[in-house]
Amino acid sequence: MNKKLYVGGLPFSVTDGQLKTLFDSHGTVESAKVITDRDTNQSRGFGFVEMSSQQEAEQAIKALNGTELEGRTLKVNESKPREDRSGGGGARNRWQ
Repeated sequence: MNKKLYVGGLPFSVTDGQLKTLFDSHGTVESAKVITDRDTNQSRGFGFVEMSSQQEAEQAIKALNGTELEGRTLKVNESKPREDRSGGGGARNRWQ
């Protein structure tokens, strides 16, 4: 079963490929994605890595959490499920 990890504190210069390479030595990386701002396409300083097993994910967390990369301290932990974002506001009809 694949295990998704959150990786925070990434230097803004890190690419998807560099993120994958960082985790490759700790197991099989299924995917690695640096999250970018949709307007500027710049890194937001965090990303997600999907490891192929729970054991590999735990090994990567133990090895990389709290380490430094280009002067920034990485925070690596299990990703939490994305919360539902339903119910966006919208304008009310003010003329009623």
